[in-house]
Amino acid sequence: MKLSLSGTVNHFTKYRDFFVLLVERDIKLKYRRSFLGYLWSILSPLLSMVVLTVVFSTMFHRSIENFPVYLLIGNIMFSFMRESSTLAMYSILNNAALLKKVRVPKYIFTLSTVTSSFVTFVFSLGALIIVMLATSTQFSLYLLLIFIPIVELYVFSVGLGLLVAQATVFFRDVKNIWGVVTLAWMYLTPIFYPLEAVPDFLQKWIPILNPMYSFITQARTLVLDRMMPEPMLILQGALMALVMLLLGSALFKHNSKSFILYI
Repeated sequence: MKLSLSGTVNHFTKYRDFFVLLVERDIKLKYRRSFLGYLWSILSPLLSMVVLTVVFSTMFHRSIENFPVYLLIGNIMFSFMRESSTLAMYSILNNAALLKKVRVPKYIFTLSTVTSSFVTFVFSLGALIIVMLATSTQFSLYLLLIFIPIVELYVFSVGLGLLVAQATVFFRDVKNIWGVVTLAWMYLTPIFYPLEAVPDFLQKWIPILNPMYSFITQARTLVLDRMMPEPMLILQGALMALVMLLLGSALFKHNSKSFILYI
């Protein structure tokens, strides 16, 4: 049965409490038996930033102003995409027993997995504030608009999560391939280097084909340049996020009827 937008919202609202329960479960499982608990959401990106800054600052510090903040923005945004998509791959398989017993929308497991990673990502923004203070980065009202690329990134990650989740049900090799894909994706994203450091043909195609470039560049423009990103960059990010959401949702919905035969 096809659902309109309002019908989809009403359908989700019906299972809202179950969704919240799943998100809480995923977050608690992530930090179970962890001494520092939720503090790792801040400490982990900080420690990664310190290591990467030591390694790469000698190579790029002259061409990148405020390298620690530049690096941290790219690192935490890409890490969220990579973590949420990796965990989303297992969202259907890990809940196979529950899916066989309880009649609930299957997408809710993938959505809750991505959302729990998003909550951790929001906590990690505290690390960004700490580093901005430590490096005497000037704050501006444009920082408040960082929700624009963050929302785009979340929507994109939900679509990507749905895409890899349904693919993994039928092709278990996706779990092995995805690590290689995200590694290559990371090196093709200007996280710890400026775009100008790559060959000319990559300088041309990375901004066009790499969605993470759009999200990260928007955030860096708001935080470091203290100005609005170019309207076309915002529109490009929104369009890429929407396309991924529609693609992931369509494939997930089409194939979800056969999940029970493979899980």
